[in-house]
Amino acid sequence: MTRETTRNAPNTGGIADNGTTAREATRAVVIVPVLPQRFAEGGKSDANNRSKFQHEFQRSDDARLEEAEGLARAIDLDIVHSDIVQVSAPRPATLLGTGKVESIADIIKASHAELVIVDHSLTPVQQRNLEKEWNAKVLDRTGLILEIFGRRAQTKEGALQVELAHLTYQKGRLVRSWTHLERQRGGGGFLGGPGETQIEADRRALQEKILRIKRELETVVRTRTLHRAKRKKVPHPVVALVGYTNAGKSTLFNRLTGAGVIAEDMLFATLDPTLRRIKLEHGETIILSDTVGFISNLPTHLVAAFRATLEEVVEADLILHVRDISDPDTAAQAEDVHAIMTSLGIERGDSKRIIEVWNKIDLLDDAGREATQRLSAAATGNEHPIPVSAITGEGVDALLKEIEDRIAGKLTKVKVTLQHNQMRLMDWIYQHSSNVKRKDLDDGSIVLTMDMTVGSQAMLDEKMVSAGNR
Repeated sequence: MTRETTRNAPNTGGIADNGTTAREATRAVVIVPVLPQRFAEGGKSDANNRSKFQHEFQRSDDARLEEAEGLARAIDLDIVHSDIVQVSAPRPATLLGTGKVESIADIIKASHAELVIVDHSLTPVQQRNLEKEWNAKVLDRTGLILEIFGRRAQTKEGALQVELAHLTYQKGRLVRSWTHLERQRGGGGFLGGPGETQIEADRRALQEKILRIKRELETVVRTRTLHRAKRKKVPHPVVALVGYTNAGKSTLFNRLTGAGVIAEDMLFATLDPTLRRIKLEHGETIILSDTVGFISNLPTHLVAAFRATLEEVVEADLILHVRDISDPDTAAQAEDVHAIMTSLGIERGDSKRIIEVWNKIDLLDDAGREATQRLSAAATGNEHPIPVSAITGEGVDALLKEIEDRIAGKLTKVKVTLQHNQMRLMDWIYQHSSNVKRKDLDDGSIVLTMDMTVGSQAMLDEKMVSAGNR
């Protein structure tokens, strides 16, 4: 499949744009290699690292191409050509076959493209050889994701995490990336080998920089740990949003909290984690955390670099797995999210801790909406998903009720009698209950009947004992 594009280029963008000057967007060609299953991303280790269910949910080639184009547009590239390339067997030197490399070279020359995106992992040798054949800069999937993350990181922590991942990625590519390494160095009347000493020096410098960033990130981890410890002293449950990139997490976060987090129809629109407090209907206060979106074949060293951020998910009391239910590949995307969560130590199928949120139901037709509601209603126990629309707000009340039920327990009818020395609890009771009915007795005590969560009832019992002893 081939797509030609003649859209006008934006005024700003491109890999080399640092945001200080406006220039024409970089013209790019997007290539999606499709390999037989035995050569798929990850090779033999794939079985250990990825979900055992992954093979059941292979995304379509068209979906992969659309995602690759979305990643390219996320850094304002002007896509002049895109293509799905069938590869019967990967070539060690170029990944693609000779004929395909030559035909792509003709396309690059005719379209004056400066950059080629290959939606697959490339070895340093493959990347160098393709750049020579195509006379253009080549980025593989990992490099492209790193470029996007570099654009999106706003905080010092995010910038450090991206830089660490980028340096780790570059470590094995010195032979390709650092052109000055080809210089010969002379001395004492003889010529040294081409760049050998310089390569060693640069590798040492790179390793020293990696160690420095890791030390800075350790400080960030300690700071996060302290903040988490402070939150536990004021025990507000933490609810974390996770999901495939562009599933609508930030839009849902804004809907639930009223925050102004950037929410655009773009892959990785937000990167840095955001936390906000929410007060639920019956008085329970929670902390909602929005995290970086996941994506298929997310580089392992990128996951490692963002470990400090993802600790918010690991430590969360409740996890909302947000899915774009309108996407034809929603099942495959869900498996990618499950695979990453499993690598973080979050057990698959932990229905007590994970709530599936089926977002974007406003994009479904009537038949799709009916099927979604039917599937949700048919599920038993804690496994039923919550259909919502973060844009219109449909289903959000049901989601908040489910969160409160999981955090504080379901509503129960509570009847208490407050003595004169317990009257100070009245304000707390009204904040943490609903449908309150009051009856004043002749001895000055008050009988209250109300709806209250199980958790709030337990807290009230403790407060009444404490107030009664004073």
